[in-house]
Amino acid sequence: MPQDAFHIRRSTAELSSLLTGGKINRISQVSKDELTFIIYTGKSAVKLIISANATNCRVCLSNTEKTPLPVAPNFCMLLRKHLQGAEILSIRQLGFERIVEITLLCTSDFSQSKRVLYCELMGKYSNVVLTENGIILGALKTSSLLDDTHRVLLAGAKYELPQPQDKLSHTDKAGLSVLFDNFLQNRADGYDVDALSKLLFENVAGLALPTCRQIAFRYLQTHDSLQNLPAFLLEFCENEPCLPCLIMQDGTPCDFFAFPVEHGVQTPSLCKAEDDYYTYKETSKDFADKKRKLQSLAQGLRKKTAKRLQDTADKLREAQKADEYRIKGELLTANLYAVKDGQRTVELVNWYDENGGTLQVALDPTISPSKNAQRYFKTYNKLKRAKEVLSPRLRADEEELSYVDSVLSSIALAERADDLTEIREELVLLGLIKTDEKKAKKQKKETPVPFRRYEFMGYTVLVGRNNVQNDRLLKEVSANDIWLHVQKYHSSHVVIINKGGQVRDEIIKFACEICAYYSQGQKGDKIPVDYCPRKFVKKPNRSKAGFVVYTDYKTALAKPCAHEEYRVD
Repeated sequence: MPQDAFHIRRSTAELSSLLTGGKINRISQVSKDELTFIIYTGKSAVKLIISANATNCRVCLSNTEKTPLPVAPNFCMLLRKHLQGAEILSIRQLGFERIVEITLLCTSDFSQSKRVLYCELMGKYSNVVLTENGIILGALKTSSLLDDTHRVLLAGAKYELPQPQDKLSHTDKAGLSVLFDNFLQNRADGYDVDALSKLLFENVAGLALPTCRQIAFRYLQTHDSLQNLPAFLLEFCENEPCLPCLIMQDGTPCDFFAFPVEHGVQTPSLCKAEDDYYTYKETSKDFADKKRKLQSLAQGLRKKTAKRLQDTADKLREAQKADEYRIKGELLTANLYAVKDGQRTVELVNWYDENGGTLQVALDPTISPSKNAQRYFKTYNKLKRAKEVLSPRLRADEEELSYVDSVLSSIALAERADDLTEIREELVLLGLIKTDEKKAKKQKKETPVPFRRYEFMGYTVLVGRNNVQNDRLLKEVSANDIWLHVQKYHSSHVVIINKGGQVRDEIIKFACEICAYYSQGQKGDKIPVDYCPRKFVKKPNRSKAGFVVYTDYKTALAKPCAHEEYRVD
């Protein structure tokens, strides 16, 4: 739901009743276009979010914890200077526009003044502007005389409201009647909810398309003509009670309204509905962006590793021909008496051929036959040495490629931002992400991300989220706990915490299905899963994160299943 004037009027009324008389205790900025105000209302401290983001602009209360920027931007510092400790005198909507006006009483040791914070919630044109006596003190997004804009947003300039939309007001009954009459003249075949909602959205100011759809739907349920629509629209916009609700889809918020709608889940306040919706939307986008970035970095490393592996394989394939050069050198040495200077090729009896065939040997006519033989031996020795070097390099490149594939698998299986935290650390160690060492030292050591955790039939099943967690899981469990891993696929390490005795087959089957789900074979039907006691799993010295070897194992076929109903983390 984009922020329209209809919803802003109701959210502003909520904020006014809750925050008027409150004092601003702390101001921070969490992103380039979002500010956080901690306000003490006399009863408790609440958090006010003011966002000028193009798609998530809003002014609402929130319980979501966000980390402030490490260095406060200039506008945030300006707000701290002028608004720290200020009392909120009023919060109101300007007319029926998408602008929230917050009037504040600012008191210092030597003076007292009123300042106004304008929150313009207008999509990509959203902004936050601080003024005093109509003069701009600062803006989140500034513009100057050189910019091609209709107004100047620069400190010292006079604050002017944005130009209104070229649309009708919901209070203009005469204009609306003319609009609807013209609409009917061009709709001889009738109209439906979609046609009417589109008409309202394109011609009436302050209403978003979802709001227009609800207005059209309600009106057409009880009316056969558009004669009473101007009065219905006025009544709806001015007097519709605020009974907010969230629209849920698959257990996640997908929209919100300030009034009841079909399939809507009622919320205690409009701020709560907004916060739940925008928090989920921002969290999902942030997670998707981080995941896409990590995938891009890992894919780049995989491409580079695969190319290096191919180059090594090509060179090794060439080195495998070393014996051919040795044979040619030996045959040529043994037949020097039969080779004349200046020959380009010579056909010699091949002693190494069981069938007694001949071998044609190419020669350089500019050098003697003996030097040609020496050249063949020199090439042979070179390829022999290359073979000794390239064979272990090929194995190392194959292991590196397999490791990168395991990282990509972990990224693909990530379900939330926490899952990506330790994967990012892996990419830092691989040199794909550069970090400021000074800042890294100052940062507090983060609490390790917990394992995925399941409770089933009295047993606990732990699942690693990535290679780093897989290693940590291996260290933290006991020797007799049951360890599981998908055979011949990259997968999470899974451990059944064994309380002693024989683990039942139902538990093994349950853990195998989870292990198959968190693997590259997730889309398969019957996936082979190996399992054995933890004591038979070893991690070789200096091996990559997540790499282990294991013995004394059994294998079971499992159908991938997430078993979300038993998950407790």
